[in-house]
Amino acid sequence: MHPLAYIPSPSQGVWHLGPVPLRAYAIMIILGIVVAVWLGERRWAAKGGTPGVIVDVAVWAVPFGLVGGRLYHVLTDYQRYFGADGDPVRALEIWKGGLGIWGAVALGAVGAIIGCRRRGISALALADAVAPGIALAQAIGRWGNYWNQELYGRPLDAFWALKIDENHRPMLDGGPALDPKYADVATYHPTFLYESLWCVGVAVLVIWADRRYKLTHGRAFALYVAAYTVGRGWIEALRIDDAHHVLGLRLNDWTSIILFAGAVAYLYLSRGRTGPENVGVPAAAASGDPGAVPGTVKSETASGAKDETEGAEDDGKPADGKPRAETEDATDADEPETLAEESASAEDDPEDPAGDVPADAAKPEPEPEPVAGDDKGDDLPEPARVDKAEPVSDGK
Repeated sequence: MHPLAYIPSPSQGVWHLGPVPLRAYAIMIILGIVVAVWLGERRWAAKGGTPGVIVDVAVWAVPFGLVGGRLYHVLTDYQRYFGADGDPVRALEIWKGGLGIWGAVALGAVGAIIGCRRRGISALALADAVAPGIALAQAIGRWGNYWNQELYGRPLDAFWALKIDENHRPMLDGGPALDPKYADVATYHPTFLYESLWCVGVAVLVIWADRRYKLTHGRAFALYVAAYTVGRGWIEALRIDDAHHVLGLRLNDWTSIILFAGAVAYLYLSRGRTGPENVGVPAAAASGDPGAVPGTVKSETASGAKDETEGAEDDGKPADGKPRAETEDATDADEPETLAEESASAEDDPEDPAGDVPADAAKPEPEPEPVAGDDKGDDLPEPARVDKAEPVSDGK
């Protein structure tokens, strides 16, 4: 079967820079990690987290993920490495392909939890931040399968079919002999392309749903798992590479079913979960901005009001900086209690309309009554008197 139009396979997937081999499979994996970290950093900053946290956690998560992905592949295809004709050394040849996504996610999560504990942040909040980035990393990493001409699907006669070279077509029991069923078949389903496009759609879905419904506390990551497993299920059904079957389904299909059920259950059980997430010290607080520190605000807070009040007491003006006369024109509810007391003192003291004389000295002492029969009463010195002035107008 040789259709007129098809997707050609690359002639080679390795280039040598002197003695150093540059493998396209490894380059795709590295590019995927870079994109995941970049997008994760942006989403983490949007949550209020400190820049650089995703990079620090990736130092733990990426190595764990690579080991986990390889372990998953080796354990689920152990006959290739530990069977009768297997070679255990081949289990270390990671550059030839063979990374199971679920092993990478599972063990990578262990590394991420370690990194989160060291930084004192929520692992669920970080998982939400990196979820769409992981999907994009998978979309890029699947192109490594294209360069290795592996993990393709059933034969296909269509213009989007993928041409596979003869030495990369299915072999009998994984050996050197070509399977007769595929000896004359050159084009197959490009399952790598299907999954790559599906993962891009999953990333877009998670970003949109997160903005629309504010998915927190691990729900964005759960949505990623549920959406990805749906696509992985039907893509897995197209593949013809060797795999273990349980009750007629490939092992990866059962894995997808279990993870899909778990993700949907988590989304349902945590649907009403709200509250703040521990994302560490905000970025603005790390830069020295006191207004960004939790519990403090730049203005109209307890600390800010205190600072302004102290300044008003020093210069004799109210907090708004206006003269006291202008402040007295405000409503009674806004006038300080001390101003009302001073006004009352001013009305009682006709000689000090400004109200500057203390309350106990505002009223003059009463004149003593003259003593009856005392002809010297007029010679007594008169007590000090204060001439009465006109009463102060109350402003009405």
